[in-house]
Amino acid sequence: MSKLLEQLINELCPEGVEYIRLKECTEMKRGTSATKKTLSEGQIPVISGGKEPAFYCDTANRYGETITIAGSGAGAGYVQYWNEPIFVNDAFSIKGSKNLNTRYIYHYLLNIQEKIYDTKKGGGVPHVHISSIENFLVPTPPLPVQEEIVRILDKFTELTAELTAELTAELTARKQQYEYYRDNLFVFSDNVLYKPLQEIADIGTGSSNTNEELEIGEYPFFVRSQEVRRKDSYEFDETAIITSGDGVGVGKIFHYIEGKYALHQRAYRIHINTDDVIPKYYFYYMKSAFLSYIEKNSFHSSVTSIRRPMLNNFPVPIPYPENKEKSLAEQQRIVDILDRFDKLCNDISEGLPAEIEARQKQYEYYRDKLLTFKKKEAAENE
Repeated sequence: MSKLLEQLINELCPEGVEYIRLKECTEMKRGTSATKKTLSEGQIPVISGGKEPAFYCDTANRYGETITIAGSGAGAGYVQYWNEPIFVNDAFSIKGSKNLNTRYIYHYLLNIQEKIYDTKKGGGVPHVHISSIENFLVPTPPLPVQEEIVRILDKFTELTAELTAELTAELTARKQQYEYYRDNLFVFSDNVLYKPLQEIADIGTGSSNTNEELEIGEYPFFVRSQEVRRKDSYEFDETAIITSGDGVGVGKIFHYIEGKYALHQRAYRIHINTDDVIPKYYFYYMKSAFLSYIEKNSFHSSVTSIRRPMLNNFPVPIPYPENKEKSLAEQQRIVDILDRFDKLCNDISEGLPAEIEARQKQYEYYRDKLLTFKKKEAAENE
């Protein structure tokens, strides 16, 4: 809390503040039903059930500072702030009043975003209705207090956004650096032997279907996705590299597993069966080279599935083939370098993504503190 805010609270509302129903201290309106066919195309955002404008038109039905809450669809209940002409469609709008700052209300609604989500109703298409939130209680401190809270939270939001942008840029740069080193580490000028994958690995698919996954299961279940599912039974107990056999993730999805796992029937397992190649070394090489390999060897402009011969004939470089000890040492050196990069880029608990998440949680913590007041009624009854 800033010294100014503390001073304002002590001077203007030392006994607490009133909590008033949202409908009694704001202007709440339902949107106007419209479609692309009924509105002409333009530059004005049309606010409906998503987190992004549904489309853009040339007509506005709200002006100035406006809060919108999506009414239906995947984003039902999502709170947004606008300070421009908008058309509120499948949503409803909220504006402040003479004694209530619109931006202050916005920050307060953000603070109870999960509570708003909890009011969703409906089966296939969830809805949030005005009647479900209009009786939510809003703390209403004097305007100078509201304005100071808005100033603090806006500044915090700005700083958080700047820091997130900087960290995201750094993370992107690290990933690019990682990919650069990964790709260059596998460039061998000489003293390298390329072997077809089928000569150094067992290759096969699983027998499980996606509908066999469990929310909580004992074993990892690899499907045609970067997300690892769970299952209570396993098919393999080995060290393997997993990749998608078809779908949008072809040539882009790779998993490394040591131990028991289940596998989708259209995902491939690659188990290195020779001690001349370190499995993790092959895993990183496949991430570096496999997509370009299958694109060059595909008969189609976009690769939608992997044919078994593509895997069988995938050439794998083995450095210093005449000296096994030296070859394995070089493979391990490459693995150690890429493990460090991989940990930095992808480990949510230790990497940069965790720092971004920590800043967001810090902002949410202070927002909650700033928007929590003692109730005036309670103070009067003491």
